[in-house]
Amino acid sequence: MTTNKKKVLFTDSMGSDGIEILKARGDVEAIAFNYFMKGAEYQSLLKSHAPVHGVILGATPFGEADYAAAGGVEVVARTGVGYDAIDIPAMTSHKIPVMIAGTANSPSVAEQAMTFMLTLARKGPQLTRLVAEGRWADRLKPEYVAVDMFEKTVLIIGFGRIGTRTAKRCLAMEMTVLIYDPYVKPDTIKAAGCQPVLDLDAALPRADFVTIHCPKTPETIGMFNAARIKKMKRTAYLVCTARGGIIDEAALHQALVDGTLPAAALDVFDREPPDPANPLFKLPNIILSPHMAGVTAEAMQRMAVEAAKNVLSVFDGAPRKENAVNPQVFG
Repeated sequence: MTTNKKKVLFTDSMGSDGIEILKARGDVEAIAFNYFMKGAEYQSLLKSHAPVHGVILGATPFGEADYAAAGGVEVVARTGVGYDAIDIPAMTSHKIPVMIAGTANSPSVAEQAMTFMLTLARKGPQLTRLVAEGRWADRLKPEYVAVDMFEKTVLIIGFGRIGTRTAKRCLAMEMTVLIYDPYVKPDTIKAAGCQPVLDLDAALPRADFVTIHCPKTPETIGMFNAARIKKMKRTAYLVCTARGGIIDEAALHQALVDGTLPAAALDVFDREPPDPANPLFKLPNIILSPHMAGVTAEAMQRMAVEAAKNVLSVFDGAPRKENAVNPQVFG
């Protein structure tokens, strides 16, 4: 049946508030698809509903073949802020804006980074096992004594939406906050009460905590390899809530085994879902979560609303350019 409605395919993981915004529009037909769908299966779905004018993605990649299958896509949106699964050059070549959820989940990711740092410092997993195993008398052994974050130094990699919020929280903990971000002016960092560092390798030996909040790009893949990890204090904790691949997982495993690092925390992995045989999973000195740092009940609704508004803004001819990864497509 021919229809003048704009078709939007949205991930079924999308928060209900955003779905309601789409469904409230009489000129939009909103169609859900499975969060895990990708590849040929997703392309088949697109073809069955073509022309599809907008897509709202969770984890599903989107590239040239998907664009062709949609047969009329005008905007690609994500319910999050990462976009490494989308072929940005391909979309840009077709003048298709790729839209992300702005600051919707940045408070949640910053809170998770703080949770990781606090849990590592307070020996959370170790003390849980100690109590559960009835080893109360061991609680004052050196390996079970926590450390303060108070007056410690944290090095934040990336000073964007999430890094800036993490910095505020670290400052509230009375920490010294170092920032490494070659794309942010030093004066901007200083104005936020933090110290800019221009040389990452020189800054690493100063940090008691290192938390990563930069995008995954060719420049940052493997940023924390074996050589760089060895530059950290042997008492320092490493946290990543950004993207898998920024930390070399094999190098991290070796550092946690040989004592180069006492412990680490990861929300993201080079392969997702990760291989259950990943050797990191067998270590007692690592905290793991399944790429959930930006996923809270509140953030899911905020991200859904942003994604819906992003798509509709393009349809309405008033695109929210501040949320576009490739704003040059708007001319």
